[in-house]
Amino acid sequence: MTESTSSKPMYEKIFDEVKESILTEAYKPGERVPSEKELAETYKVSRITSKKALEMLAAERLIVRKPGRGSFVADASTGLPDPGMNITTPAAMKIHSGDKTVGLIITDFGNSYGTGLIYGMEQASRDSDCFLVLRRTFGIPENEEQAIQKLLKLGVDGLIIFPAQGEYFNAEILKLVIRRFPLVLVDRHLKGVAAASISSNNLEAALDATEYLFDLGHSHISFLSPPPVDTTAVEDRIEGFIQAHAQRGVVVDKELWVSDLTSTLPKSFNTDNIERDLSRLVTHLQSHPSITALFAIEYNIALLAKTAVERLGLRVPEDISIICFDSPPTHLGSGYAFTHMRQNEEEMGRIALENVLSIMNGQSVPNKVMLEAELVPGNSTGPVRHNKLL
Repeated sequence: MTESTSSKPMYEKIFDEVKESILTEAYKPGERVPSEKELAETYKVSRITSKKALEMLAAERLIVRKPGRGSFVADASTGLPDPGMNITTPAAMKIHSGDKTVGLIITDFGNSYGTGLIYGMEQASRDSDCFLVLRRTFGIPENEEQAIQKLLKLGVDGLIIFPAQGEYFNAEILKLVIRRFPLVLVDRHLKGVAAASISSNNLEAALDATEYLFDLGHSHISFLSPPPVDTTAVEDRIEGFIQAHAQRGVVVDKELWVSDLTSTLPKSFNTDNIERDLSRLVTHLQSHPSITALFAIEYNIALLAKTAVERLGLRVPEDISIICFDSPPTHLGSGYAFTHMRQNEEEMGRIALENVLSIMNGQSVPNKVMLEAELVPGNSTGPVRHNKLL
């Protein structure tokens, strides 16, 4: 079975088969289910595809994903909440109780990025004796707009929003800013508008990552990203990449870049798009044999890059190095250890929750907070070597 054997996406087939095994108790409550790597090998698919299947199982509360340990069949008796649904009592109960409630609107979350954010917010909400209501948008602007409207009707006292990627912020966010509704943005900031935001220092992080590659002798580096579409996090990472070149006196060759990858975006995650992006990367590497390193703007793009390199019969990092932002925990032998910039997610989540509470209490908060990211060396980078494609 491969990703191209039928019109039905492979991640749905994997989801259906693992779900059936859980429902028939072939995998019993508390038992570990196959990892991303194991599923990818069994079904002969990419890690991105197997990861999506596991995320869908987690979204239906069939499994619980434990960083560094694996995925386990959920115990139905625990009554774990669906992470895509509201996790609070009806609005009328909240109003009568007088408890503060903060709405969180996030594109999605997983082992590579997002889970730490929620951990930090949830812990901060406990410490502050308030409640967190979560809604996922899957990166779809229409879902984001509806989530804002519904949470406002629910009666939340403040909102934390991880905006969907797009050229413009939706009108509902702008309305919140105009109304001075307690709001904190995560990962992005709104240009020219006084909305509080919290993010990583993406420019400095990208600069550090690029310099790390320079120190290994790489000077022909391909920058891999989705279309920037005026997304500040992406723009800042591009700027950091460019500044690192300027500081080292290395000419930026944009012919080496690939900035139109779309298969990792929530709305475009399907087998055809994944295969198109893989073919795009394979062709790009063949056309530019001078490339010795790839800077992937996110973990899922790093997975695509690694697959593309291996399709050419090359090795990571012996022939081509890869560095990225974020990567799932790899201790206890789970997953591939990419060299990556690790964002301080839990601290970011904590500050976001505390700041929105401060705004609710009439206190001022910094307009923009940026946290440093940490470079974590892994198995995907090494000293420059002669590329076999040359």
